[in-house]
Amino acid sequence: MKMKMRKITFVLSTILLCAAAQLPEQQAMDVLSAQDSKRADQFWGGAGATADVFVAAAVRLPPKTGGVLLGVYGKRDNRKYLEVAVTAKINKVSLRFWRSSDGRVHTVNLANGNVSDGRRHSLVIRLGDLQRESARAELYVDCRLADAADGVPLPQPLPREADAVEIRHGQKGYARVQGAVESLWLALGGSVAQAGALVDCPFQRDSAHNLASGDLHAVLADHAKALIGQMLLFNQMLGELRQDVKEQVKEMSLLRNTILECQVCGFHDPRSRCSPNPCHPGVACADSPHFPGFACGPCPPGTVGNGTRCHDVDECEAQPCFRPSACVNTDGGFRCDPCPPGLRGAPLAGTGLRYAKTHKQECVDIDECVELANACVQNSVCTNTVGSFQCGACNAGYLGNQTVGCFPRSSCATLTFNPCDTQADCEIERNGVPSCTCKVGWAGNGNTCSVDTDLDGYPDRSLPCLDNNKHCRQDNCVLTPNSGQEDADNDGIGDQCDDDADGDGIKNVEDNCRLVPNKDQQNSDSDSFGDACDNCPNLSNGEQTDTDGNTRGDACDLDIDGDGIPNVLDNCPKVPNPMQTDRDHDGVGDACDSCPELSNPTQVHAHAHTRTYTHLFYCIVLCCFGHHCHLFVFQTDIDNDLVGDICDTNHDTDGDGHQDNRDNCPDIPNSSQLDSDNDGLGDDCDPDDDNDGVPDHRDNCRLIVNPHQQDSDLNGVGDVCELDFDNDAVWDALDACPESAEVTLTDFRAYQTVVLDPEGDAQIDPTWVVLNQGMEIVQTMNSDPGLAVGYTSFNGVDFEGTFHINTVTDDDYAGFVFSYQDSSSFYAVMWKQTQQIYWQTRPFSAIASPAFHLKAVKSSTGPGEYLRNALWHTGDTGGEATLLWKDPRNIGWKDKTSYRWQLSHRPQAGYIRVRLFEGSDMVADSGVVIDGTLRGGRLGVLCFSQENIIWSNLRYRCNDTLPEDFHTHGQHVMMHVQV
Repeated sequence: MKMKMRKITFVLSTILLCAAAQLPEQQAMDVLSAQDSKRADQFWGGAGATADVFVAAAVRLPPKTGGVLLGVYGKRDNRKYLEVAVTAKINKVSLRFWRSSDGRVHTVNLANGNVSDGRRHSLVIRLGDLQRESARAELYVDCRLADAADGVPLPQPLPREADAVEIRHGQKGYARVQGAVESLWLALGGSVAQAGALVDCPFQRDSAHNLASGDLHAVLADHAKALIGQMLLFNQMLGELRQDVKEQVKEMSLLRNTILECQVCGFHDPRSRCSPNPCHPGVACADSPHFPGFACGPCPPGTVGNGTRCHDVDECEAQPCFRPSACVNTDGGFRCDPCPPGLRGAPLAGTGLRYAKTHKQECVDIDECVELANACVQNSVCTNTVGSFQCGACNAGYLGNQTVGCFPRSSCATLTFNPCDTQADCEIERNGVPSCTCKVGWAGNGNTCSVDTDLDGYPDRSLPCLDNNKHCRQDNCVLTPNSGQEDADNDGIGDQCDDDADGDGIKNVEDNCRLVPNKDQQNSDSDSFGDACDNCPNLSNGEQTDTDGNTRGDACDLDIDGDGIPNVLDNCPKVPNPMQTDRDHDGVGDACDSCPELSNPTQVHAHAHTRTYTHLFYCIVLCCFGHHCHLFVFQTDIDNDLVGDICDTNHDTDGDGHQDNRDNCPDIPNSSQLDSDNDGLGDDCDPDDDNDGVPDHRDNCRLIVNPHQQDSDLNGVGDVCELDFDNDAVWDALDACPESAEVTLTDFRAYQTVVLDPEGDAQIDPTWVVLNQGMEIVQTMNSDPGLAVGYTSFNGVDFEGTFHINTVTDDDYAGFVFSYQDSSSFYAVMWKQTQQIYWQTRPFSAIASPAFHLKAVKSSTGPGEYLRNALWHTGDTGGEATLLWKDPRNIGWKDKTSYRWQLSHRPQAGYIRVRLFEGSDMVADSGVVIDGTLRGGRLGVLCFSQENIIWSNLRYRCNDTLPEDFHTHGQHVMMHVQV
């Protein structure tokens, strides 16, 4: 064996020495010290004929940070010829390059050791075999091969013109996160050893020998240990088997002797044991030579027992009837009461438990809206419910009520003069006044519209509007959406597209207060915010949370919610509640108590498959930092549905996201839970919403008390609600929900962050910046999957917005969610730029397609690795998500391009439709999708591993009116969508 190992060592050494003697010449360029790294004309002279390209770097990164290390781009079209990036949290180096053959950006991920630990590391990346049919990528970390990939598609050759190429490096970007790029080289040709020498990295010549001998001995030792272990286990099993055989022989002998003794004794009573009959009445008896001398037949149908004793079976325990209370147990059988009113079905009766289990009473709902003529007045809303129906308001385009009838209202088509622009839509408001809204791709006041390239609601040029509407002003960022038109330095250039937003002479990428001038860049604490804009300048608080909006961050605010109660005494430190009401006396105020009527001061252990979570339902912790003390109150809510785990039954009959014992209409979907008269009965199941004695179907002001029903203009709308139907001081033309006083304008300033992979450490959790008074959201970090969800719940809703990927260095997911009920139940609309397999293939491999698509998420596992991979995967995932629709074009989003989505959701009928626009052109349309998985909920935005996303010009509007295109699907919905 020793002689063979010496031969192997000698052969490997000889090969390495020969290879070193024939090393090709290498051409290298120091990227950091080059006088003009954007040109480097002479360097590209031999780039077209080389077979190997090397990138060598010496870096020092703080924990969990990374970024683009080196990029070679086209100057004219910003095309990626080669881009090298370090993704620290998942320990990988990514190579991205563009291919002209398929017009796509390809990504190669190479795993590495942990280089983000604050210490110096050397990296050598080789892209070789460029003269063959496919290339090979290799990654060396600290002079050792860390990972390699074969079959890599060949990158696009560099252009012949040297000045057409631009080299960029990430030295400044690494410095901003307190890291460093100490050296950075780009080399053509040569060997790995020559490239390693550029960063002081000598490769060991005897590494092959050590590897071969060490591995061989390790393999032999492992096999020997495994064989000995198997032998010992086998001997132990033989011993146990021998003992079992001895015990069985003893038991067989004892049993045989007992049988022989009984046969000798016997029974010889000549009298019949069946007289009198010892069996249950009605059960036959027969003499038997065996003890006790008789045998009884089976018990009568509907009873169970041994024949001697029989008792009645309660078939109602099998719940054969439509309702458990409708089952009547009889002697030997059962029967079901007739179906309840509003339902039809055949009667059911039978005998025996097996019959009750295999036969069920079926009671089918009678659709009164279809089967009863004139169930409601013509041209009005008729809503079928289980066992009944409800009459509602007049259909769109009609005025009146269930008393006077519904009559056509005036329409834009009948106007003698249309005040709207040719690029605007006209709509008649409730009071008969026409309203104009510019179409997608256009902006203005509706009477005058012009092109809006970035779809943020402001035209590219100023418009001569008579009403001086703000949406007629010229957009201060024509190509980047900024619906709030923020301009910190008032230089006419919006902050989103201003390189120096605060005008202090320091570029945004280097400015620690990008919206507040601070030339000195003073920063007293360790966070990334300078003192000039840090709401806690002496205490690190990277999130800058300021709950009460008093410019003092929560981390250093003694009264976080601004209700006058210090944190240490406040039973809801982050929710204003000066009265400190606490009905269940659990130390958590009702304003923030997830179970306000049930004390929950204990602990619980919840299991989700193989993972175990330990949660405190209630915990008060007092933490002090220096002279400042803070009170923290914890109550667990595993599914993020705002209901504490201790009182969360998850029993939701109508599927609207509210469990039955907390639902003010448990049998009718009403996710908004609107209760206008505060009588505990939701408007959707309350026959008199304003409690004025006039039933809703006859009330001309359903939400405002008006028992006299005065209507001066006889248009079917009462005088007290003519312009403001819900009496919330916002005119219906401007009101996001004209029939709900609880919702007025679109506002996401109050939102809930939902992390969908809480245990994952591949990337950081998303962080959100809310602008334009809650109508714009920005997410800048490359993060794990997460949501920013508003707290307002909706029934029917129209939701639209503009999303824009404001970078060219990433290709992952962006989208939005609706009908969010908890972190396991929501609809998601998602879009990815390129096809990609998720880098963590456990628990299953997930493939993302570059297609705009719609999913229904109903996860059995909840936030974690299963749901994470199910979101990444474009298709169905059993027990997690169902793909409802996918754009057949399979086209990904484009960098720095604005897209406008329009969603219509009517949960009462399962109606969903999503449209997508680029400029004024509609580029995708789901058509009518019918799905009743979720019956309403909250709205929000979604990101997954994508950085620099802008969701701009967000707008939602309550709308329960079924669109015209639904009527062709109406019958299908009534037959197949069940609550």
